[in-house]
Amino acid sequence: MSIQNELQATMQALVQKGKGILAADESGPTIAKRFKTIGVESTEENRRTWRSLMLTAPGLGEFVSGVILHEETLGQSIDDGTPLPQWAAQQGIVPGIKVDAGKIPLAGATGDEITQGLDGLAERLDAYKRQGARFAKWRAVYNVSDTLPSPLAVKANAEALARYAAICQERGIVPIVEPEVLIDGDHTLARCAEVTEAVLHAVFHALHRHRVVLEHMLLKPSMVVPGKTHVLQATPAEVAAQTIRILRRTVPAAVPSVNFLSGGQTPEEATANLDAMNRLGPQPWQLSFSYGRALQEPALQAWKGQAAHARNSQDALLERARLNSAACQGQYTAAMEAADPASRLA
Repeated sequence: MSIQNELQATMQALVQKGKGILAADESGPTIAKRFKTIGVESTEENRRTWRSLMLTAPGLGEFVSGVILHEETLGQSIDDGTPLPQWAAQQGIVPGIKVDAGKIPLAGATGDEITQGLDGLAERLDAYKRQGARFAKWRAVYNVSDTLPSPLAVKANAEALARYAAICQERGIVPIVEPEVLIDGDHTLARCAEVTEAVLHAVFHALHRHRVVLEHMLLKPSMVVPGKTHVLQATPAEVAAQTIRILRRTVPAAVPSVNFLSGGQTPEEATANLDAMNRLGPQPWQLSFSYGRALQEPALQAWKGQAAHARNSQDALLERARLNSAACQGQYTAAMEAADPASRLA
């Protein structure tokens, strides 16, 4: 199979109506922080158990088309010895891999950050592909204030995202391009929209320069929301209107799907906002999800590291995935939350 046919096959498997992507690629410090909230130590075995529990949830493939894995997870197996990527593929869930090496301060731009990990990326992708990965993810972050991000940060991160995406496609790996405008801070909805527009313009200009095939990539942006400490929070209708306005200004129609990150929103907020966008009518791209905490949090709280709670935890994950599937089709209502199995746990 040619690389182009390989990329197209992966895209068709990932972009399916009513399905989204489970992000299970937390770094060591991030998953340790989440485990701490339920009193579980972040050991390799506990991480394997948790991620195995999620991927073996019966029927997860009905709502989830892909899973982003951490490098550690890519080499782990479920209890019967089946490698996790192989198990996911057997359930109709495309295995993917986080490939960036995290963020560091951007030299010459106080308060801004840049993502590292381009060195040796092509060779790492070849190895990940042999382990079953068919797509990848690279995250760039943008701090927001009256002066941040600087033009330097916008340009530098766009260039890194485009270089990463080009390398992925050359290796037959579909790239997820993730420019995250952070929710931290007290900025307004209008300021978030302004920053998001500048960021996405820069990203797609860079993708064009690097000859990235837009039909063979996914965009994973943040929604346009006010800072989490801002006094005026936005309704789902306001978030939807501003997010769609910016996307229509910046994202070419050739991109098959926009899979939003939840970025600090509660599970309910992330679902309601996605639903509100899909209720605005057909857009040039599919609007779906690529959530981490907004999918995992209810299941994690149900699990608490106890094997006896495994099925309740899986039910909570499946219910959250089902609600987001409904949101992808503009069919979610707040009343559906009452059926969440996590709310019935003692």
